[in-house]
Amino acid sequence: MEADAAAPREGSRHIVLAAAAILLITMGARQSLGLFIAPLNKATGLGIVAISLAMAIGQFVWGLAQPVFGVLADRCGSGAVLVAGALALAAGALLTTAVASEPGLILAIGILFAAGAAAGSFSVLIGATARRLPAERRAFASGFINAGGSLGQFLLAPLSQLIIATFGWVAALYALALAALATIPLGWRLVHGREAHAAASAPGAGEAAALPLGAQLRLAARDRSYWCLHLGFFTCGFHIAFLVTHLPGEVNLCALPASVAAGSLAIIGLANVAGSLAIGWLGGIYRMKWLLFAVYFTRAVAIAVYLLMPRTALTFYLFAAVLGLTWLSTVPPTAGLVGKLFGVRYLATLFGLTLLSHQIGGFFGAWLGGIALVRFGDYGWMWYADMSLALAAAFVNLPIREARPLRAARGPAASLA
Repeated sequence: MEADAAAPREGSRHIVLAAAAILLITMGARQSLGLFIAPLNKATGLGIVAISLAMAIGQFVWGLAQPVFGVLADRCGSGAVLVAGALALAAGALLTTAVASEPGLILAIGILFAAGAAAGSFSVLIGATARRLPAERRAFASGFINAGGSLGQFLLAPLSQLIIATFGWVAALYALALAALATIPLGWRLVHGREAHAAASAPGAGEAAALPLGAQLRLAARDRSYWCLHLGFFTCGFHIAFLVTHLPGEVNLCALPASVAAGSLAIIGLANVAGSLAIGWLGGIYRMKWLLFAVYFTRAVAIAVYLLMPRTALTFYLFAAVLGLTWLSTVPPTAGLVGKLFGVRYLATLFGLTLLSHQIGGFFGAWLGGIALVRFGDYGWMWYADMSLALAAAFVNLPIREARPLRAARGPAASLA
């Protein structure tokens, strides 16, 4: 009996580990793209605005592809989606080394690279694992998968910078292409065996999960709480895309070496490993909307403090550490709230739509950052906009309706793992 019970738990661990490893590569590759702006500009002469536009389109396409791949994964399974994503991501990295025009760069970075990363990202990975886990374990599993993406940023940002400095930016993109192809066997491990399509255990979610997809989408479109999640996630995308794309430029404006930017991105990734695991654990104890409030409010305070500090390497490292704790910590509670509201049958689709809102914000964060730099010579107005949006996002999550966590009702002895 004990051996029979241990087998599903062991299988679940392997599934979660495979999903975290895939996100490590796809998210690490995406979050390292800002390091290629200066080398690309020098090699192609396309200009910062043109390169920022390609990356901004990539932010939008990454979000737009999430619900599309979510629908495909919900209907057809996750395996084919993950393989197609790996091939597209590798093709985008390779094509970037050969293009010398703005349309070519948009195709390579804005479409292929972004869509490939989206196929191996949150909506498909969290949707595939949530259906195979009991409700009380989903929050921690989402946090663990999210931590994999953050670890990817910690590992791939400095590694990419090292390859750029040693062998050139072309070699660094070749390395990212090889890493993308490594997700194919990991994807096979994730979807090996029959996927369970368990209904969510939240009150009322079982009935919602039994609905066809069209009816489920109409139900979500009428739900105020679901739209509050979209608004908060829009701000999250603006914040992350602005920093990932333009933090190297901010460091350069402060006359600091490029290694400070790479180190800051690495610190953000490492700190978010801790932040993601903590938020996943706390999601089983406290209401997730309060966790989202705390994350967004902390970001606003961190930006305000940064603006008052002298621009030194230490300032950037401390700023990165604080931001890292909240960086992608919005993902587990946002996905968890979608599951609570509507069940997990179409979680990949419904959470994918919130990621679309995230990346619409990301488009503006990446694009407007480039415009601000060209027009004003610095990112001052972007910092103020980012801080204001973070404050707004903190309060927009408070009206969300949410039942108390199952763990809280069962007592502290309940296990998340």
